[in-house]
Amino acid sequence: MSENYSSTVKTTQDYYNSNDADNFYYHIWGGKDIHIGIYENIEEDVAVASERTVSAMASQCQINPQTQILDVGSGYGGSARWLASKFGCHVTCLNLSESQNSRNRVMTDEQNLTDRINIIDGNFEDIPAENQHFDLVWSQDAILHSGQRERVLEEVDRVLKPGGEFIFTDPMQARDCPVGVLQPVLERIHLDSLGSFSFYQQQAQRLGWEEVSNSDLTPHLVTHYTRVRQELVKRREMLVGKISDDYIDRMIQGLSLWIDAGNNGYLSWGILHFRKSTADSVV
Repeated sequence: MSENYSSTVKTTQDYYNSNDADNFYYHIWGGKDIHIGIYENIEEDVAVASERTVSAMASQCQINPQTQILDVGSGYGGSARWLASKFGCHVTCLNLSESQNSRNRVMTDEQNLTDRINIIDGNFEDIPAENQHFDLVWSQDAILHSGQRERVLEEVDRVLKPGGEFIFTDPMQARDCPVGVLQPVLERIHLDSLGSFSFYQQQAQRLGWEEVSNSDLTPHLVTHYTRVRQELVKRREMLVGKISDDYIDRMIQGLSLWIDAGNNGYLSWGILHFRKSTADSVV
C-alpha cells in the first residue's frame, strides 16, 4: 500500500515509524495525543492542554451515537477514544504509521472501545472509504505532512455526506509571512511549504464548502512547542535506551526553530470548520 504514497507522505511514514520518533511522541508529546494543545497557563501539562483542543473542537460539532467520524492522521487515537467515550459515536482512525496504529489498537482495546473504533493503516491522499460515508471528518495537525493538500481536501469532500462537516487544525504559515523565512522549519520536516488560513479558505470555496467558523489560536503553538522542549530537556536522562542522544539533540534544535518562527510572527495555528454542500455531488 505504501508504494502509492507521495514521496512527502512516505518520508513522514518512515519518520513516525522509527523507534526514536515513536518513543519521543509517546513519552514526551502526550502519549495518547500528538497534536498542539490549548493552554490555560504556560506551565500546564502537555496532555491536559492537548485534550482541551479535542474538547474545543468537539464543542463546535453536532455529535451523537449515530455519528460516523473519520479521523485522518489519527496518531495514537486519543481524540478518537475521547469522542467515542463521550458521545458513543463510531470513529474510523486513518493513519500512515503502523507503529502508532499498533499502540492505538492496544489502548483502544484496554478501554473496551474496539466496537466503536476502527483503525486503518492508510493515507489521507487516497482515503480507503466509500463516497459520502462519513458525517464528520476530523484532523489534528496532520495535513501539513502532505505534498498534495488539495488532493487531501478533495478526498475529504468525496467521503463526506452532503451537509457533512470537516473540522481540523494545522500548523500553518502566517498570512503575511515573508518569502523564505520558514526554510529552516520546512527543511527540518522535509516540506516545501505550509498551508495557511487563506489557502484552506480558498480551497473550501473551490469545493463549494460553507465556512462554519475559524479560530486563530496561534499563541498556543508557541506555548506548546516550548512546553514540549522543556519536557524533553527535563526528562532526557529518563529516555536513555529509548531515544538516541542524536535524535534528542536534533529535536531540541527543531523545536527551537518552530518557537522562533512563531515568536517572529511567521506561523499560525487554529481550528478551521467547514460544511459540505447539501448538493449530491462528489469532486
